[in-house]
Amino acid sequence: MENKGQETKAGLWNSIFPPRYDFLGMLLSQATETRDGVRAFHEWLDMDDLSQEPGELIRIEQQADDLRLRTEDLLLEAFSTPFDRQDIYSFSRQMDHILNYCLSTAHEMRAFKVHPDGTIKSMTISLHQGTEMIVEAVRIMAKDPAATKKMIVGMRQSEHDIEKTYVACMAHQFTTDDVIEIIKKREVYHHLKDAGRALSITVDILHRIVVELA
Repeated sequence: MENKGQETKAGLWNSIFPPRYDFLGMLLSQATETRDGVRAFHEWLDMDDLSQEPGELIRIEQQADDLRLRTEDLLLEAFSTPFDRQDIYSFSRQMDHILNYCLSTAHEMRAFKVHPDGTIKSMTISLHQGTEMIVEAVRIMAKDPAATKKMIVGMRQSEHDIEKTYVACMAHQFTTDDVIEIIKKREVYHHLKDAGRALSITVDILHRIVVELA
């Protein structure tokens, strides 16, 4: 009977004062997994062995996906959030897209027998730099939104670098005569460009959150 009474009191207390969830901590965890996943993808590229699956990337992508789903579940339960819940959802979703595109790129490379080249590695390095900055931005944005805002320029530069690399490499591809090779590489390059676009949207959402927190 005593335990039942305690449970009733706990239920009443939670109905008046709903539990607060650490959404900033959840986003930081997912941002860290996203950065680590891009790094794992880069390390897989350095191996240049298309017979091997990107095992570490697959593992990290699943962990990041689990974090995203957990965040979405708690958003449905949360009475209040530190900033707009739609921004929390969208930020988490766009980070998820970054790793999804990295994994899709690896799968296409293996299927189409496209070995890592300078373009693929350059775009991946820019993507990794961008995700590295996102981790640091999420880490400090609640305490120092002004400093976070200053980091936005560097994050946007990473996305611009991916876009410029894509355009330059496709311009070069179109000067060659191997149409099949052009099509295969365009598919691979474009998935990395999509990852860069997901990075760009993530930064846009981050900027909006920082303005709200300032």
